[in-house]
Amino acid sequence: MKDLLELLKTNSYPGRGIVVGKDRVYYFIMGRSENSRNRIFTVTEDGIRTEAHDPAKLRDPSLIIYHPVRKTEGALIVTNGDQTDTIRDMGDFRNALMTREYEPDEPNFTPRISAILYDGGAFELSILKRRDGRCLREFYCYEGCSEDRGWFISTYEGDGSPLPSFAGEPKEVTMPSPEEVWQALNKDNKVSLYTNVGGVVRIFNKNLGD
Repeated sequence: MKDLLELLKTNSYPGRGIVVGKDRVYYFIMGRSENSRNRIFTVTEDGIRTEAHDPAKLRDPSLIIYHPVRKTEGALIVTNGDQTDTIRDMGDFRNALMTREYEPDEPNFTPRISAILYDGGAFELSILKRRDGRCLREFYCYEGCSEDRGWFISTYEGDGSPLPSFAGEPKEVTMPSPEEVWQALNKDNKVSLYTNVGGVVRIFNKNLGD
């Protein structure tokens, strides 16, 4: 089992990340460009959405404005893109993601990472990434996990040009507090963090002074 805080502190740019535990889920976004950093999380009726902090500076919204979290009957969906809506609309995690692929942001071809947490405690994780010019779709199913641990997946292994995609299976990690996760993210690149602990939602936004 890895120390989540150490993983985050020693990685300046994991990109976007999802952590799922027994009673909680975390989702964070980071950014290197002005357009990516010009974002905040806002609460919606069924989850959260990303918005431009300064609408006048918004350039291309296609891959940065979306609903990362939506609550549906019996499940919570968390993703790094508009595949959240695909999963909600189709009502089937795997079949929905079989219709999607990595993001078209050459040369990075950012992976799409997704999670679904069922009310009974089971959850699934997925990553869609580019390999040899094709889309590799990986799915991981969990019956649940112990209280003191979780599973972490991110879009990138770290900084670089092009950015290296996350490799291997989701990492089994410790489950620190929301405040500790926010502090562990790189201070220059972090943008926002969503946390849901026992149904209590908190939002951290760097652009709003958090």
